[in-house]
Amino acid sequence: MPSKQALVRRPGPRVSEGLVTHIDRRPVDAALALRQWERYVRRLHDHGWSTTEVAPADDCPDAVFIEDTMVVFRNVALIARPGADSRRPEIRAARAAAEALGCSVNEVRAPGTLDGGDILKTGDTVHVGRGGRTNAEGVRQLRAAFEPLGARVVAVPISRVLHLKSAVTALPDGTVIGYPPLVDDPAVFPAFRTVPEESGAHVVLLGGDSLLMAASAPRTAELLAGLGYRPVLVDIGEFEKLEGCVTCLSVRLRELAG
Repeated sequence: MPSKQALVRRPGPRVSEGLVTHIDRRPVDAALALRQWERYVRRLHDHGWSTTEVAPADDCPDAVFIEDTMVVFRNVALIARPGADSRRPEIRAARAAAEALGCSVNEVRAPGTLDGGDILKTGDTVHVGRGGRTNAEGVRQLRAAFEPLGARVVAVPISRVLHLKSAVTALPDGTVIGYPPLVDDPAVFPAFRTVPEESGAHVVLLGGDSLLMAASAPRTAELLAGLGYRPVLVDIGEFEKLEGCVTCLSVRLRELAG
């Protein structure tokens, strides 16, 4: 992991108005959400990550979910074009932050749509969820941007969750983990392991054997600890009410030049 840089964006005053699509709306405590976000950022710092706070987008309730603004492969940031119109004003400041960190920048153009949460990278394989927020033209532009860099792009159907990484993420050895009721086709992935909780399907690789996970998945944490990993738990309950998870609260830039 040549670099441990992450982009984050604090929740704004309208976070409780964030979009929900596959779950019922529940009240969100904005003050508690801010405290949970601060603890999330501290967990990154505790494990050697440097964070850049992207300028606020206070009129965009979902702006805290910064991962959706881009996809980074090697040192190239493909700036997203969100599938939800209300999220498109989030993009400008995120792009500026990526440029300031030295990323080479490309962008998805109309009529393509693509959300960063629909992208799961395992080595040089880039799985892209084809569903409600990312369309076929977005997938085509992703291929055009990353295949010349050595990526193998694989489209994955999703229908049960908001984003691909709402259903699956991957362990350091490349094994994809997921909660079966939310995964359309586990056979798409060469190696797949089931987990016992919905939020257990979401991990952020912190480096070494450490995995950032939601505190709402204690049984999955125990399972992964038994496999030799070190779960690092953080409470993100207010963001889970908005279909958020540990992956979507940051953009990890692992391959920037030193």
